[in-house]
Amino acid sequence: MDIKVLRSFAAIIDEGSFANAARKVGISKSMCSKLISDLEADLGTRLLTRTTRAVKPTAIGLSFYAEVSEILARLDAATEAVRAASQRPSGPLKLGSPVQYTLKVFQPHLVRFMEEHPDIQLDVTLDDGRSDMTRDGFDAVIRIGNLEDSTLHARKLHDARIMLVASPGYIAEKGSPDSPAQLRDHHCLHYTNLRGPSTWPLRHQNEVIYQKITPAFSSNNGELLRSLAVAGKGIALAPEFQVADDLAQGRLVPVMADYALPGVPVHVLYSSRKLVTAALASFLDFVGGLNLD
Repeated sequence: MDIKVLRSFAAIIDEGSFANAARKVGISKSMCSKLISDLEADLGTRLLTRTTRAVKPTAIGLSFYAEVSEILARLDAATEAVRAASQRPSGPLKLGSPVQYTLKVFQPHLVRFMEEHPDIQLDVTLDDGRSDMTRDGFDAVIRIGNLEDSTLHARKLHDARIMLVASPGYIAEKGSPDSPAQLRDHHCLHYTNLRGPSTWPLRHQNEVIYQKITPAFSSNNGELLRSLAVAGKGIALAPEFQVADDLAQGRLVPVMADYALPGVPVHVLYSSRKLVTAALASFLDFVGGLNLD
């Protein structure tokens, strides 16, 4: 089957009309219409519903579009990969990354990536939320935590150590809990981006305990929670990279060290349907060679 036929069919659904699709593919409207008619005749089924106002896919046409889009994306990616092998990576690369993770862990690696690839225009958005890759135009995002099912490709970077911490002043006043159940009697500073409603995962030997807590304070910003813990306002669940300086300076101390928390995975995500440009391929190769443990 001629690839131009598939591109024309996909363009009609993407653009919503034969005229716009024809311009996108670079053929006449009449030729575009003929290609689709021949395609439907060849397949023995109607792929599009045509009215005077719009062109829409039939149910089987929509299913065919999903498969065709995947084929075209892979073909484009393969073509780009061959071109990239003989070209110096260049062009824009938009990344999304958590705020504190970027500042505390990933920043020096971004600097080195810039030095190794001076022709790539890096655009990094710091955001602790769950950005929508398609809507926000990201080529890749860094995510901390267990991944939800999706159509995105994932490349694991490492596991981030998570720990319970509090200020020495808080421990002197309230005491230190010895077991997960005792957390119910303490002021807990809860990070709301954690999956699960007010539940902290704690590991003792080979058992993971999911301890329900009643937060004294909740926020989606880990830096705010860290500052409250330093101020003696409670016990916080925090990534080690975020509190390492406070631990070294004695502003915070570990709590319930025998209940080590499961490491939280950190991944780079990128779309399975979006073209992998030379810039993105270079970034993926770069992070794949990092040792962040």
